[in-house]
Amino acid sequence: MRDVTIIYEGLDRVDGSARFGFGSTKSLSSVSGPIEVRPTLENPAQATLDIQIRPLAAIAGTDSKALATILKSIFAPSLFLSHHPRTLIQIVGQALCGTDSGSGLGSVGRGWNASLTASLVNATTAAFVNAGSVPMKGVVCAVSVGRLQSEDARATLILDPEEAELSRLAGSGCFAFLFSAVLPASPLSSADVPPCSLLWTNYTTAAPFDVAELSSARELAEKGARQVWQKMKESVAWLENSSASSVKVKVKVKTEDEEPAGGMDVDVDDEKVEI
Repeated sequence: MRDVTIIYEGLDRVDGSARFGFGSTKSLSSVSGPIEVRPTLENPAQATLDIQIRPLAAIAGTDSKALATILKSIFAPSLFLSHHPRTLIQIVGQALCGTDSGSGLGSVGRGWNASLTASLVNATTAAFVNAGSVPMKGVVCAVSVGRLQSEDARATLILDPEEAELSRLAGSGCFAFLFSAVLPASPLSSADVPPCSLLWTNYTTAAPFDVAELSSARELAEKGARQVWQKMKESVAWLENSSASSVKVKVKVKTEDEEPAGGMDVDVDDEKVEI
């Protein structure tokens, strides 16, 4: 898998934002909520989840709207939407790359490749973690798997195919997993990473459908998703450490010689507060 980058952007007027990338395949996502919702979208039982996907260039087309629907089906089961009824949780995803394959360019019918879709899913997860305002059942991590063309019948699967390899693929797909401690353990479970379950995949191939190949692709994707989860954990630890060390407050305390008759008094000098 290519190098994974996670950057917490800190965009204005949103509760959380993050940028996620597999190498040069990068995307940006922001989360706002729970916020006030329009009366026409109000749901008395749970929060309304609204997702908007923006391509790198031009306006959002049919492919972007279809991807927004997919992300809604992925994140709706991973959030406790019933904890904030009559509110709105808004997600805005932005592609930060685009190639001749049409990925991230908003071209109708050309689609978003699996690697960029996985990057957008992970960026949204990091934005939720950064916001901390929406309760989550677990952490969603996604990776892509490609199938290289081969002369024999045996499939060659690769994890996180690069942009240059897209033209040589005979099939590909994105796999999104939910990591949570309440899930039953799987054969790949370990003490460092919680159990996970497959939320969604769109893996397809030009060859006839093979259940064994799909199972192998899922197993390979789960190994990659565990690496992404580890990177998420490391980024959260860095975020907590940076937040704890970014605020320093100096407190001026009066000594016993300056103690008034009424007793000890603690005075905070506003001019000596440093942030």
